[in-house]
Amino acid sequence: MSSIADVSLYEILDERFRTGRCANGDARLERLHDDCRWAEGPLYLPAWRQVVWSDIPNDRMLRWDEVTGAVSVFRSPAGHPNGNTLDREGRLITCEQGNRRITRTEPDGSITVVADRFEGKRLNSPNDAVVRSDGSIWFSDPDFGITSDYEGVRAPSEIGACNLYRADPATGEVRIVADGFRGPNGVVFSPDESELYAADTAAGHIRAFKVREDGTLSGDRVFAECRPVDNIRFDDEGRLWVAAMEEGVHCYAQDGALIGRIRVPEPVSNIAFGGPKNNRLFITATTSLYSLVLSVTGLPRVR
Repeated sequence: MSSIADVSLYEILDERFRTGRCANGDARLERLHDDCRWAEGPLYLPAWRQVVWSDIPNDRMLRWDEVTGAVSVFRSPAGHPNGNTLDREGRLITCEQGNRRITRTEPDGSITVVADRFEGKRLNSPNDAVVRSDGSIWFSDPDFGITSDYEGVRAPSEIGACNLYRADPATGEVRIVADGFRGPNGVVFSPDESELYAADTAAGHIRAFKVREDGTLSGDRVFAECRPVDNIRFDDEGRLWVAAMEEGVHCYAQDGALIGRIRVPEPVSNIAFGGPKNNRLFITATTSLYSLVLSVTGLPRVR
């Protein structure tokens, strides 16, 4: 583990970044590991005080232990995994780009397929997933994992489009909730679950939708322009934190204004809040896993 000093780690673009204590955290980034080809999908597991994340081209998942600092292989091969999240029972949900499916890791270590097809056609390459309080799993399905053999397995798209989907927790039914994406990526619910936010990497913006009680969406709007954009996460005060590749980590106010940045020495692919107080930001960036303890807190893990 190493520390990277940077007097300009935080870039304040709006006073709300300062008054919201967003720049009051650590003055240094910690590099926890640096032996990946393309690191993605960090997830903090509070019961084990570990972070699991994906190394997509190396077809493996790694884990970092918060107590010892040790890094080990969690799973390999792993289906060229990308995004990870937890369901309501604390089970690991993984987007497997190479296997073109969403899976759940059971307490005994076995793997259950949650979704791999829509109307009989194979999914493209699931990228990121989020679990709503009703247990439904919402996920993005770009074609990133089928365009080459680097991050998956090269193949034609059977669906012919890149969409957002919802997997029903009771029936397993998979249905489209939003289309018209060029490259859907990170997905997250607003703190009260009244809206769903989705990054479109290829289009360079973040879209926001109203969530109806029946699990359908309405009111599609562009929340913010962001080039480039990857994963997205909310803190508990409604600010949206964004993995913005070469531009580090962006922070957006509730009105869509970019109010600040965290500079990172490598292109940032993904972010996740964790740690005992849920105020430690874990950052995957190209070859590395970084962390930064902030003065802001991520959304509660269970709502």
